[in-house]
Amino acid sequence: MFQSFDTTSTPEHGPARLAKLRKQLVQEKLDGFIVPRADAHQGEYVAPHDERLQWLTGFTGSAGFCCALLNSAGVFIDGRYRTQVKSQVDLAHYTPVPWPETSLASWLIEQLPNGGIVGFDPWLMTQGQLETHEKALANSNITLRACNNLVDVIWDDQPAPPMTAAFDYPIEYAGKTSADKRADCAVDLNEHNEAAAVITLPDSLCWLLNIRGNDVSKTPLVHGFAILRADASVALFIAPEKIKNLTLDPAIDVLTPDEFLNALAGLTGKIRCDKTSAPVAVIDALSNGSADLTYGSEPCVLPKARKNDVEIAGTRDAHIIDATAMCELLCWLDQQPAGSATEIDVVTQLEQKRRNTNALQDISFDTISGAGPNGAIMHYRVTHDTARTLQDGDLLVLDSGGQYLNGTTDITRTIAIGAVGVEESAAFTRVLQGMIAMSRMRWPKGLAGRDIEMAARMPLWLAGQDFDHGVGHGVGHFLGVHEGPQRLSRVSEIPLEPGMILSNEPGYYREGAFGIRIENLCVVRSAQTPNGGDTHRTMYDFETLTYVPLDRRLIRKDLLSQAEIDWINSYHAQCRTKLSGKLSDDAQNWLENATIAL
Repeated sequence: MFQSFDTTSTPEHGPARLAKLRKQLVQEKLDGFIVPRADAHQGEYVAPHDERLQWLTGFTGSAGFCCALLNSAGVFIDGRYRTQVKSQVDLAHYTPVPWPETSLASWLIEQLPNGGIVGFDPWLMTQGQLETHEKALANSNITLRACNNLVDVIWDDQPAPPMTAAFDYPIEYAGKTSADKRADCAVDLNEHNEAAAVITLPDSLCWLLNIRGNDVSKTPLVHGFAILRADASVALFIAPEKIKNLTLDPAIDVLTPDEFLNALAGLTGKIRCDKTSAPVAVIDALSNGSADLTYGSEPCVLPKARKNDVEIAGTRDAHIIDATAMCELLCWLDQQPAGSATEIDVVTQLEQKRRNTNALQDISFDTISGAGPNGAIMHYRVTHDTARTLQDGDLLVLDSGGQYLNGTTDITRTIAIGAVGVEESAAFTRVLQGMIAMSRMRWPKGLAGRDIEMAARMPLWLAGQDFDHGVGHGVGHFLGVHEGPQRLSRVSEIPLEPGMILSNEPGYYREGAFGIRIENLCVVRSAQTPNGGDTHRTMYDFETLTYVPLDRRLIRKDLLSQAEIDWINSYHAQCRTKLSGKLSDDAQNWLENATIAL
């Protein structure tokens, strides 16, 4: 199994570890220490070596941080994790803090009214984060001080950093050579009269060099740093063990990670860094050297987000492969009487169905299989200790994905187990209406996710309901299932462009009762001008990539408009067309029944 169901942390360990950290604070003459869920590369996905937040607090979410002071410890979590955190940390010692509504600075000012010194690891905080904190603390007596990582000092059995070998990513999947990608990014540097750009994000590194790795579970990344020069050459700082199987061209100089800071200090000319991803340690090395430091977006970020034709075609194929596995699973699930299968059974069956395609490289994240009240935990991770048996009347939220050489998938379906209540089906229909609205969206060039995301919320808003996560995130190509900079979010200012892949996943969650989420992936494309439309306006829309039937048993037809009914019937007809002949006999029969027109 790619997925484990072991309990990886418990609240019981937190108090003793917090006490050890506080002893270290006293020795270092600090009033606090910040422990983020981050590594030196500032990617979302971290190796066991870097799971400091989980080790200290017990919280296993993919985002957040702890600020441990001598007399209090706040665990800062966003809307996705406010239910989950309550069961994972010792609430007598750790206090959940709603973030970003409550900033680190405002919390520190309240907790340290007389001021103090709070330490942080300069490799685990970006320059942008530091500037935000320091600006907000400007009128206080609170100082942030770079220091050694105090968690590493007290973590006796900390796993070693990952040292897996990287591998070449073939051109038939990448669609563009590394040399061409480097040349395109070098054009960007030359247009800004920049001598080089520093690359710290592992997905940017992998995309630029057409390599992949296994340094992080479920995401094919390899850890390293790079300096991309204006002549399209690269200095790659990576452990020698990781490159033994790579074919690197002569324009790529290989050095060890220990040489990185000295190389930064020796750079001259105008050097670009992205303050949203570059660690403070990198900025300090450049600032103390001879470089003319300038801030801007990492040159790989937007080209990587705008998938080329080969990547889009491969992603389409990957979604069809993945859809066959999902249909086989949903067919199996419908054959299980209520009370007979568990959340873990669903996960193991789905992974096996994906393995049966003979194309799966890994799952793209731990499958979320949450029934009944567990479905209300947005990023629920099922374990042997929490697994629920699927009961009559439950809603099952099944959020999963696969890593295939030709693409990364992410799909959520909410499934009825037996007969469900009227409130549940009404809420499901509202969520579905939001997903349909986003699927049908057409917008002028230049708009960002924040400008259109409300369409997916409107049906819920009209009922006085909402959900506390974004409508959608970017998705990589055989890379991270979460990829920036594009998002369908009220805080996203990045204009949407053709080739960008995003999730479309509105939801609704009632704590202690049920959860609902429906998710398809889609890709931005140029929209055809309808009759009577402005031919001089550039408009975009979405092409849906995911084709798996929706649970008709949960759809309240009386709440739908005729246009929404037509969309569902058309979508289900396309599911039949794309998947027929690719399924087992049982699953083919299931597909025919699941896609009957409303």
